[in-house]
Amino acid sequence: MIRTLAITTDFAVLHQVPLEGLSDPSILWYWVDFDNPSEEESLQLKDHFHFHPLAIEDCFYLLQRPKIDHYSDVHFFVMHAIDAKTLDAEEVDMFLGKNYIVTFHLRASREIEDAWSRITLNDSFRTQGQIYAVYLILDNLVDQYFPSVYQIEDQLNDIENNMKTDAIDELMNEVFEIRSRLLKLRRTIVPMRDLLYRLISTERIDQVREQLVFFTDIHDHLLKLSEMIDSNREITADIRDSYISLSSNRMNTIMKTLTVITTIFMPLTFIAGLYGMNFAYMPELQWHWGYFAVLAIMLGIGFGMFAWFLKKGWFK
Repeated sequence: MIRTLAITTDFAVLHQVPLEGLSDPSILWYWVDFDNPSEEESLQLKDHFHFHPLAIEDCFYLLQRPKIDHYSDVHFFVMHAIDAKTLDAEEVDMFLGKNYIVTFHLRASREIEDAWSRITLNDSFRTQGQIYAVYLILDNLVDQYFPSVYQIEDQLNDIENNMKTDAIDELMNEVFEIRSRLLKLRRTIVPMRDLLYRLISTERIDQVREQLVFFTDIHDHLLKLSEMIDSNREITADIRDSYISLSSNRMNTIMKTLTVITTIFMPLTFIAGLYGMNFAYMPELQWHWGYFAVLAIMLGIGFGMFAWFLKKGWFK
């Protein structure tokens, strides 16, 4: 579907203006949105707008890294939205011209829809030109990163509070899942941060200089998101190290207990093995109280060693 939104010189809104009619002198600026276009509709990128072949190619070969490319009279943006459930990136492309923007996306975009509605309903937004529509789109895309990052941060706080529970193995599986989700977010947010840095630093888009404070604000949000993701990744690493320490400590406790038991039974095993030899001339074998005496000696050795280990603190 192709839809158009045109702003006239008196800041009125016109909808569904044919592409051929967008060159009317009474139109101040316009926005064309390619929403999951058909193959025939997609040809308009080349046949009507005459965009650079490399930019058109990037629209169809998913998933491109967020970036900004400058051509002779058009600036091409590759941006990423994210799926709130899977955190998979969804590409949104945009062309910025002298008096227009063209957006292209193969899936429905809430961010595009919201910006479209706000431009339509708010007079002050329309008067600031197409560059403000660019700001609204970028701002909406970045704002919808925050809930996912905050959700992960809350999960990590819960895990830290439950580190001493018996379900630590399940918690660690959750930590590794969170690290995977953070990596997905990082692959989107860091390139978007770089895109905004290039945008606010470039001298090739005069319109950006006029609205620099707005784009700088988006860049600040992306810096904050990047720091939150790095911080959360460090937290997951700390939790993982704590888990390894707990596991090692638990293993050491088990090994210490087994070592104590083995040590106590070593002399007892020696005595039992000594008197288990099948020699005919062993003096103690003929003694009436020999069996009970050996048992008493073995019990005395066992309890004596247990008491000595207990005194040394081996069972703490």
